Amino acid sequence: MKTFLLVAVGIAALAGSACSKAPECTTEMLTKKAQDMTAALQEAITKDPAKAADLTAKVQAITTKFQGTTTADEACKAYDELTTAIES
Repeated sequence: MKTFLLVAVGIAALAGSACSKAPECTTEMLTKKAQDMTAALQEAITKDPAKAADLTAKVQAITTKFQGTTTADEACKAYDELTTAIES
């Protein structure tokens, strides 16, 4: 569970670094995507705790990839990639 919290904090920082310049992805969309991704991560870890380390590595790689995100659209893409990685 500690790993889950650390991952969630890292992802929150990703969202916080994105500004809302791009109208394609609104603040509401970012919030929804963050909630969906967090729910998927929590479900995956609850379902199979042994996958926590693998999921953490995937999430960290994607978070690093999008670390310099400056638009909400890029942040939405990051959340989409994160959710896909978690669910696969």
